[in-house]
Amino acid sequence: MKNQSQEYYTPIQLKMPVEMERMIEVDDPVYSFNEVLCHIDLKKYFVEEKDYKTGRPRYDGEKLLKVILFAFMEEGYQALRKIQKLCKTDIRFLWLLDGEKAPSHMTICNFINHQLKGKIEELFLEINRYIFEKESVDLRHIYIDGTKITANANRYSWVWKKSCETNRKKVFSKVSELLEEMNCSGIELQGVKFGIREEYAIEYLEDILSQYKKLMSLKPEKAVRGRGHRKSIALRLYDQLAEYIERLKKYAEHIEICGEKRNSYSKTDKDATFMRVKRDYMCNDQLLPAYNLQLGICDEYIAVYDVKQYATDVDCFPPLMERFCQHYGHYPEYPIGDAGYGSYNNYLFCEEHEIKKYMKFPMYQKENTDKEYRENPFRAVNFGVAEDGGLICPNNKKFLFLRDIPVKGNRYGRTEELYQCEDCSDCPYKDTCTKAKGNRTIRLNRELTRFHQEVLSNLNCIHGALLRMNRSIQAEGAFGGIKWNRSYTRARRRGLDGLLLETALISCGFNLHKFHLKSPTKLIAA
Repeated sequence: MKNQSQEYYTPIQLKMPVEMERMIEVDDPVYSFNEVLCHIDLKKYFVEEKDYKTGRPRYDGEKLLKVILFAFMEEGYQALRKIQKLCKTDIRFLWLLDGEKAPSHMTICNFINHQLKGKIEELFLEINRYIFEKESVDLRHIYIDGTKITANANRYSWVWKKSCETNRKKVFSKVSELLEEMNCSGIELQGVKFGIREEYAIEYLEDILSQYKKLMSLKPEKAVRGRGHRKSIALRLYDQLAEYIERLKKYAEHIEICGEKRNSYSKTDKDATFMRVKRDYMCNDQLLPAYNLQLGICDEYIAVYDVKQYATDVDCFPPLMERFCQHYGHYPEYPIGDAGYGSYNNYLFCEEHEIKKYMKFPMYQKENTDKEYRENPFRAVNFGVAEDGGLICPNNKKFLFLRDIPVKGNRYGRTEELYQCEDCSDCPYKDTCTKAKGNRTIRLNRELTRFHQEVLSNLNCIHGALLRMNRSIQAEGAFGGIKWNRSYTRARRRGLDGLLLETALISCGFNLHKFHLKSPTKLIAA
């Protein structure tokens, strides 16, 4: 019998209006976002597989992509659980889903990792193509800059290449001593002697180990080791050589992972390189695992992005320009960068591809503002020129040509000239001119000097001054918006490919958001 005093409550059902567009403001970013995405054919990116046998049907890729890109457009990099929550509570996300059930965070994660990873760059170009055509973006001028993004890696997980090379040499010397001891342990009676070298290949040492095992009739797998058990001399030598081989394998693996251009990597993210970042969250001025994120900005939009493992910006310039040419079919005519991009190799790259030189060189500020330094008569570039093309110092002494020497790190085979003064013994300006005990020796690179004069001429004209001012606004402003307004100061994914995926999503969201801010209010019918 039910208690008659018991009260029964009927649950109240929430009812949503039929037309959700009326609840969204006219100037909401979702309308600008939908305008761009409606002009892109998204079906070609997600080919549905109809031959599945088990499991639930795949989630609609187009709607899932819109949800992800809109989340990156609104707030920058978003946690997957936050996107899942927005799909359940935000009216704009419900409108984009169009009656579809809200996806889980695992559905979003699998979609990004498996379906979006290889297509996001092409999608980024499709979005840019519509926006750039709509806004008449100038692709001749590009403002480039880079920043260090801390990797998603443990703090104390470094591996140093030089340390591995030094320790490997120490192991080589220990191996030589061990082989000498092996040669004296009885194998010489059998007419065998192991060769001593300065460096050893791992295959050579493994061959020696197997030969020594046969010659001494050892059975290391059955030997009793541990405290209280004494090894034979032959077994001790065998175990020691096996240990050295394992150490050499470990060092070889570390050096191979670092490669030729890196000097370190992180054990928990092998693509990350230890660099010095501006904001050190450890607050002890240590090197941190990080990546070098490069952006090229055209009319406040991100036209090209790249992620490198180099600590300096110098080596990042040619790949960024090649990537721009691959995307848009031509090189930019005016690349504007700070002094981190002005190098001999980069100027030669611009000369080769008919790009004008608007990147500062390291001594640009001093050359441009310090008159005393610029007109210093003891600088080699300010020396007089004799009739035969030689150099004459302020004391009227002639500098004799010695030879041409290759420029260190130059990829184009360039050389520079080496000169030496004929006599500096009685020169009254020697203390001011040089610190050398003998005659002063100088190196002169006439081509690089010509490039520096061209850069000074380009940047000091009215056009160059406007470009320099714009670079500080657009390039620095883009990084400020990404790192501070959109809270992206540390990588969430590991590996170079993972960070490229993150950067592509952030760039798509940044451009869509910028398009909304620069466009007039639009109302797009559903």
